Amino acid sequence: MTPTSPGFPQFNDADLRQRWQGRVHFTVLQNGFGDGAQLLQACSAWQADADAPARLHYLIIDPQPPTRAQFAQLAQRQAALPEQWQRCWPPQVPGYHRLFLTQGAKQLVLTLINGDLADSLPQLEARIDLFLLRGDPAWNAALLKWLGRLAAPQAGVLAQGELPFARREWQQAGFVCANEDELTPAHFAPRWQVPADETPPERSAIVIGAGLAGSAACESLAARGWQVALIEQHAQAAQEASGNLAGIYMPAISRDDNPTARLTRAAFLFAQQVWARSGVFDGVRQAGEACGVLQVARDAGQADAFAQAAQHWRYPADYAQWLSADEAGERLGRATGSGWFFPTGGWLRPPVVCEALLAACGDRLQRHFGQAATALRRTGDAWQVCDAQGRVIAQAPVVILANGMHATRFAQAASLPMQSIRGQVSHVPAAVLPDLPFVLCGDGYLTGAVDGVVSVGASYDQDADPALRLDSHRGNLDKLGQLLRQPALVEKLMSAADQSALSGRVGFRCVSADRLPLIGALPDSAALADAGEVQLRDVPRQPQLHGLLAYASRGLIWAPLAAEILACRLEGEPAPLGKDLLALLDPARFALKAHRQGMG
Repeated sequence: MTPTSPGFPQFNDADLRQRWQGRVHFTVLQNGFGDGAQLLQACSAWQADADAPARLHYLIIDPQPPTRAQFAQLAQRQAALPEQWQRCWPPQVPGYHRLFLTQGAKQLVLTLINGDLADSLPQLEARIDLFLLRGDPAWNAALLKWLGRLAAPQAGVLAQGELPFARREWQQAGFVCANEDELTPAHFAPRWQVPADETPPERSAIVIGAGLAGSAACESLAARGWQVALIEQHAQAAQEASGNLAGIYMPAISRDDNPTARLTRAAFLFAQQVWARSGVFDGVRQAGEACGVLQVARDAGQADAFAQAAQHWRYPADYAQWLSADEAGERLGRATGSGWFFPTGGWLRPPVVCEALLAACGDRLQRHFGQAATALRRTGDAWQVCDAQGRVIAQAPVVILANGMHATRFAQAASLPMQSIRGQVSHVPAAVLPDLPFVLCGDGYLTGAVDGVVSVGASYDQDADPALRLDSHRGNLDKLGQLLRQPALVEKLMSAADQSALSGRVGFRCVSADRLPLIGALPDSAALADAGEVQLRDVPRQPQLHGLLAYASRGLIWAPLAAEILACRLEGEPAPLGKDLLALLDPARFALKAHRQGMG
């Protein structure tokens, strides 16, 4: 047995095995990381137990979890710490960080929550089977009540150190102490009725759309043992918005750490986990390169905002670095402006990413390509997806719409407030461009080369023209000129565009009314009209009909996190984000707002 840290609850392997026996998934919550001994002990017990849960979730709340350097030092002292975690340990930035450890068909999922206990505990979307608690000045009666709200039936509690609660307060929160002379161990056995967890549906789903959104959904569900039918109207995957030759991936940063910054940070870091387990960067696929991204300020105002954010947040260098114009120019090898450098950002080929995600599904995926889904029909506890002739393409209890604007063709999703934004990318011969050490972006971007071609873009047009246009090429080249500061080169490319010698691609982004994705169960607008005053969680939903939609220009990083959010919801697993951010992504947010306005 691994020695435990001072000040942390002590337990043994036999106790863990008894608690999780017969469970499909099991969730542990610990406050404080310590030296990782508790985590390592649980990990070792899980690895040694052939009958351990298929998914063990281990959540740790800590305002200052180990940095990458500190974790590397811990790994030297604790030789059994998984090498897989050492390779992908996250930077110390606020929010949720989810890491995977795979062993055969089993998976241990570590979720580090970088935040204060008082702020983080009420934000958890999880049912906890075992609490490992240590003393913390933040403990108060309100947080004790939250333990009761998070506890699964018969959840256990082990505590060490001073928790300022009397036996009576534990009982009021629903916990029964095992010993007369000790407050823990305890278990959750409230006098009131605990709502039963929703019975998960038959583990079979239909995904409509084989772009980034649909491919990531298939991979996430298949990794959990689901059987997935994938319907795509084209003969191949990634033929529409996800079909661009290359795209870049990076987070967004703001001085006030607004929702976009918080969400893209989580999505950016999580996506790299999924790409790693799916073999996107296996060296064979030539999917792209994690070469870093320099985001150059577009003007003096944005440069000042970047500098203020850098001064305020002081992000770790392994996440984001603010560079002055001189520093950025030295790294780039040419004159440029100040901006943010993201060392783990880069560029990828979206179609290749889709191929890797779908290949990772193995025989759990059934492809129905070249078939257009035009109608959804609910029959008993199942959905039937039909073509234009009314023929059933596939049937399953769960349907996931991951087909962008095409989702509004279905009556059940017709009212979702989404619009199509035209995006034209210009393809520029790599031979005429400078050889840059990393991705350069600002108002526009230029990627690495694919088959001798660099992608430059992209336009943001309010029309539905599918053809390449000169004005969009010119707009892209203007952005290129701002980034490279080479007027002669840009003028030469402008001439090529004028002579129709510049190629490119047109795609159509799906964008929501508030520019955030739609992730989760779709609202039942008819039932909502008769519902009176309700909260978001109580909005009536279409039964087991979900959306993964409106990723706009960030499909590469949104797709993996969105798929994880939905898969966790379907499986009853802890969510990879807190409640406040999940609410911002709920597809019912627009219907609820309209409903409240109608009532007022």
